Amino acid sequence: MKLQRITILGATGSIGQNTLDVIAQHPERFQVFALTANTNVADMLTLCQRHQPSYAVMVDTRAAEQLRQQLPGGCRTEVLVGAQALEQVCAAHEVDQIMAAIVGAAGLAPTLAAVRAGKRVLLANKEALVMSGQLFIDELVRSQAELLPVDSEHNAIFQCLTPELQQQVGTMQLHAHGIQHILLTGSGGPFLNLPLDELSAQTPSAACAHPNWTMGQKISVDSATMLNKGLEYIEARWLFNCQPEQLQVLIHPQSVIHSMVQYRDGSVLAQMGQPDMRTPIAHSMLYPERGVSGVNALDFARISELTFVQPDVQRFPCLSLAQQACWQGQAATTALNATNEEAVAAFLNGQIGFTQIAQLCDQVLQQMDLPNLECIQAVVAFDQEVRRVSQTLMRAMA
Repeated sequence: MKLQRITILGATGSIGQNTLDVIAQHPERFQVFALTANTNVADMLTLCQRHQPSYAVMVDTRAAEQLRQQLPGGCRTEVLVGAQALEQVCAAHEVDQIMAAIVGAAGLAPTLAAVRAGKRVLLANKEALVMSGQLFIDELVRSQAELLPVDSEHNAIFQCLTPELQQQVGTMQLHAHGIQHILLTGSGGPFLNLPLDELSAQTPSAACAHPNWTMGQKISVDSATMLNKGLEYIEARWLFNCQPEQLQVLIHPQSVIHSMVQYRDGSVLAQMGQPDMRTPIAHSMLYPERGVSGVNALDFARISELTFVQPDVQRFPCLSLAQQACWQGQAATTALNATNEEAVAAFLNGQIGFTQIAQLCDQVLQQMDLPNLECIQAVVAFDQEVRRVSQTLMRAMA
């Protein structure tokens, strides 16, 4: 059995840490080739000492220098710096798999580098497809890279598909294979039952207190607004080549069923499990085999109920904005993602209120011209333009 060398983009985040936990359970199968982070020197130092990667990449120059100084003598890890180094450790010929877990637009370029190099890409960065959509899928087809979804919802859908369709990520024809609907489930986050008139007063700590999942701050806030589910809706459109009528969202507060596939004959296949990201991570890393993830199986005798409701548009306007943007085109989804990243950062810093996240996203989508983005460079340039507009509008909100 060939040893699989893996690069982890975003190693100090929750997905990165869970990936390393799965690797530790399969030392005969996996070896860490490279770990990357932005500025988190303390955690990266610990990870380098524990896993001894060939390379550690810090995007921030000062952080890279600090890591070099703090690595003990005898450590074989070489420290690299900058965005170009991220792409280098993804495309390196020694690498077999890339865990793409950098949050936000920063993950697009290195994830694309891995696709172009024909790697097995374990996609936990939903923004890559949200921003680049068809351009990303075209690169995937051209390079014949292998794309496996890691988000719990998309991984659940993938598991409910036939082996034939699992080999056709991005190009599958759902109707031809008897599939009527893709059903994305979401918990509804911490504010699912909060009175609507109290939403505007919610703090970052309240928004990050997810009832089921342990996640980073940005994703936690996105879950509270359900923009996270909106981004997953857009990502699902591209992963499974959906038409509008084939893609639906349901709120499932228990987070036991991670998503479902409804077939034309009336059958519905659901993937179920604990709300623990090690399950989809292990599935994608070991695919097509199944192995130990470190997650306990569900105890069905202790599950009291499984409930489902339609999302409330008033409570979750960000979800509606994402669903509309999905079918407007690439510029709309890029604009929504960029604006939301800026808005969430401002909310976490106390600059705007919780409900102003949705207000800003709506305002930007209404005001900006949405050009035809025909290359990745155009996507990146438009992303930066949107961020400048968002910052200007936020200053007016304050």
